[in-house]
Amino acid sequence: MASFLEKFKSAADPNSEMSFVDHLESLRWHLVRSSVVIFTLALVAFFYKDILFDTIIFGPKRTDFWTYRMLCQLQQHYNLDAGLCIDKINFSIMNNTMAGQFNLHLTASFYVGFVVGFPYLLVELWQFIKPGLHKKERNNARGLIFYGSFLFLLGIAFGYFIITPMSINFLGSYVISDEIVNQITLDSYLSTVAMLTLATGLVFELPIIIYFLSKIGMMTPQFMRSNRRISFFLIILIAAFITPTPDAPTLMLVAAPLYFLFEISIFVSARVQKKKVIEDAEFYSNN
Repeated sequence: MASFLEKFKSAADPNSEMSFVDHLESLRWHLVRSSVVIFTLALVAFFYKDILFDTIIFGPKRTDFWTYRMLCQLQQHYNLDAGLCIDKINFSIMNNTMAGQFNLHLTASFYVGFVVGFPYLLVELWQFIKPGLHKKERNNARGLIFYGSFLFLLGIAFGYFIITPMSINFLGSYVISDEIVNQITLDSYLSTVAMLTLATGLVFELPIIIYFLSKIGMMTPQFMRSNRRISFFLIILIAAFITPTPDAPTLMLVAAPLYFLFEISIFVSARVQKKKVIEDAEFYSNN
């Protein structure tokens, strides 16, 4: 047991020369520690199933959900046309397999564990990458964990409070005939909530992805600026994929923050390029 704990604590020594196999072993232990944290958080979520399901997962299905209340207040305050106040979500959730509820309980717990444990996952990945960077590169990457975690959780919040309730209200209430009753399976409902929420969280990581692509020279601000129109078209497609609600206001509501992230990514890429130019100039002047 003692040897296991020693190996767990010192899986990677950043001050030592490491072979390729050693790097793989180091990565494995970083992933093991991340998995332990995510599993622990998932276990906590598993034991709080009332909060997990009744408050969080089934929240967007209830008409008193925060988003619906804000839309209704918006309608009343500005005397807008009726339609923003949601008084009924016309579908029921059913379970049609023996182990369905238990399996979905495990799956939902894992999703929560991953979302809450994502910042720690970034910490472990940074600890793996950091030894291979120069001191100046480490300084340039300061705040990466904070910004990566912030953008991911911001995307999760946007997906959960904006995209998910609008999609659930539209899809759950959509009918092609009065002869059909919407009875959504528990698996389908959870998959929809998880996909919309997690997908938005990952999409919000765009500035971090552009940062790394710019560092290795695969992305430049000039390229991004010259392809703004194509990027806007792609953002519209992504927004249409994330939310199946077809109306233009909803599509713009989703596309607007994505385009804002694109503009931030241009700024990030420009900063990286500027620093590279300064560093190259200093290198040649010293040689």
